[in-house]
Amino acid sequence: MTGLLDQRKFYIDGAWVAPAVARDLEVIDPSTEEPVAVISVGDQADTDAAVAAAKRAFPGWAATPPAERLAVVERILSIYERRMPDLARAMSLEMGAPQDMALEDQAEAGAWHTRNFITAFRDFQFIRPLGDHAPTTMIAWEPVGVVGLITPWNWPMNQVTLKVIPALLAGDTCVLKPSEIAPLSSMVFAEILDEAGVPAGVFNLVNGDGMGVGSQLSVHPDVAMISFTGSTRAGIAISKAAADSLKKVVLELGGKGANLVFADADDKAVARGARHCFNNTGQSCNAPTRMLVERSAYDRAVEVAARVASETTVASAHGPGPHIGPVVSKDQWDKIQGLIQAGIDEGARLVAGGTGLPEGVNRGYFVRPTVFADVTNDMTVARQEIFGPVLSIIPFDSEDEAVRIANDTPYGLTNYVQSQDGARRNRLARQLQAGMVEMNGQSRGAGAPFGGVKASGRAREGGLMGLEEFMDSKAISGWDSEA
Repeated sequence: MTGLLDQRKFYIDGAWVAPAVARDLEVIDPSTEEPVAVISVGDQADTDAAVAAAKRAFPGWAATPPAERLAVVERILSIYERRMPDLARAMSLEMGAPQDMALEDQAEAGAWHTRNFITAFRDFQFIRPLGDHAPTTMIAWEPVGVVGLITPWNWPMNQVTLKVIPALLAGDTCVLKPSEIAPLSSMVFAEILDEAGVPAGVFNLVNGDGMGVGSQLSVHPDVAMISFTGSTRAGIAISKAAADSLKKVVLELGGKGANLVFADADDKAVARGARHCFNNTGQSCNAPTRMLVERSAYDRAVEVAARVASETTVASAHGPGPHIGPVVSKDQWDKIQGLIQAGIDEGARLVAGGTGLPEGVNRGYFVRPTVFADVTNDMTVARQEIFGPVLSIIPFDSEDEAVRIANDTPYGLTNYVQSQDGARRNRLARQLQAGMVEMNGQSRGAGAPFGGVKASGRAREGGLMGLEEFMDSKAISGWDSEA
């Protein structure tokens, strides 16, 4: 224990409590491969205690006037913004986000989502008329109940706030199980909610793994809903586990985004797409990892992408600068190395990066930014979600072929289009099978929903639709509008 941050505690019923059974797990700094903290892994008794606390708190929190729930979340936001440096330091330690990126992107993402939820909630109508054709029929939006929230390690505060904040605003109570690989920022987040005066039992946190606390929440009879972000494999398992209790299950899963680059794309399109692929060391489900390039612009695109990869610095998460950090764990590093080797073995042309550690690095889970050219869409690097800084470039000859290749994937999270032809962009936006389409480098607007189709799950997180995810709708006929 000497020198390790001791986080062997859970937040249950408004207090920090010791685990029911002492079972410790070390948190590893991926920049150094050294343990930096120790947490406890929850067992059934811890899960039951957290769910029971949430169940007790639910009637009172659901009955709390929306204005009061909003005031609590506004206090959370104020404290969150003050403690963003603490959150950023935790994320650099636990999952390897570089110092500046951890503050400006990772921590800021949570504040941004919270602001967007506050904006959407201020105008939220809990009882709405169905329409002029049915003047006595109303649609009421009501909290679901106790919700289990299972979040990943790649964007910790992004995903925690996308679940906890709308749950609180909706009137739900919740049990959060953050990733056991990157739990430290969520412990800080629990401190924030405690300081904000969230009533006892409304928010609870139990650390654990997917096979333990995650599975226990998925089958618990008193949990009405599971909101999960993670791998497609785990999402399928959760859906099956939750089926017997008929839970509401909301899944935000993997992706294999296609970035369609046409010959008339702007001069920065290819470099922008490559940098986006490498951002967060490629550990983003919406990363544009397949770059589809029109044949006449293909050779130049390969050259530019290879240059961006060679210019992308890889370094420790604990220093300032625009570099990328390590991937999160040895398991992830090994998986990525195997997939890069598969690309080589299957005949893709390696134009940047490759297997092994970057030059000058002898420890840490660092990956060389890698670009493959002449990829075909049946290759492993084009089919599997690599979750590392690996870009596959595929040529196409026509718009129809580009759409066919883009849609030929189990996933459907985010696709991208680069073209100066507005009519083409509009056509493609409707033809691409994805929950999100971003074009010419324009990000989604504040409050736009994040989510996908097919094996990417069908969650819609953020803004108005993200609030509605944490509610049930009720149709009421015979409503007296004069009462």
